[in-house]
Amino acid sequence: MDMGMFPDDGVNSWNTVMLLYESAIKKFRTKVEILNDEFQQVHQYNPIEYIKTRVKTPESIVKKLKKNGYEVSIPSMIEHCNDIAGVRIVCSFTSDIYQIAEMIGRQTDVTVVSIKDYIQNPKVSGYKSYHMLVTIPIYLSDKTVDTKVEIQIRTIGMDFWASLEHKIYYKFEGNAPDYISRDLRECSEIVSMMDTKMLQLNNAIMQTKLEEEEKQREEKRHINGWQGTVVEGNTQYTN
Repeated sequence: MDMGMFPDDGVNSWNTVMLLYESAIKKFRTKVEILNDEFQQVHQYNPIEYIKTRVKTPESIVKKLKKNGYEVSIPSMIEHCNDIAGVRIVCSFTSDIYQIAEMIGRQTDVTVVSIKDYIQNPKVSGYKSYHMLVTIPIYLSDKTVDTKVEIQIRTIGMDFWASLEHKIYYKFEGNAPDYISRDLRECSEIVSMMDTKMLQLNNAIMQTKLEEEEKQREEKRHINGWQGTVVEGNTQYTN
């Protein structure tokens, strides 16, 4: 987003910038829903369980700028706050995460700015998720503005863990007792084991289904072949 496009002139500028972020979320959510519908049509399977979106509140933006030592202004906000527009995509299985990320990356009007894979490289706290920072063009009446959107892709288990962690650290203002931090890390490992096991079960179910379908096709071919040959006395002929 071009910071010079919006002079720091108070309410009007603020409202314009917020309109861009809200529009970016609407546009991106629609794109992801279409991808999910297409995946269902082609593969008879929905990789996405649900989607959450949000735009940061002014209070949250100001708090983040001050915490990181940045000037509290609209240009500073646009440059330094990458998560004002946030989209969270929640999946059933870990494999879905990378499939969705790949589909997003193939969109011609989406520019991937950065990727942080906290699944392969979890945070010290135990946090796991796949983050993408992208820009998406928003077409206004007199200009086109590339607007940043932060995407988080995670499993249901990861989302449950992250929600609980957020509530705990919010309550303790980021200074939770050591035993709580330790237990949270242990829970993160349990979630990871569960995700791995559920993926293995899903793969086993899909493999069994494919084998059963192949068996049914083979039986059908055998029956059709048998019905096509009629033996009558010592005379054999084919219908």
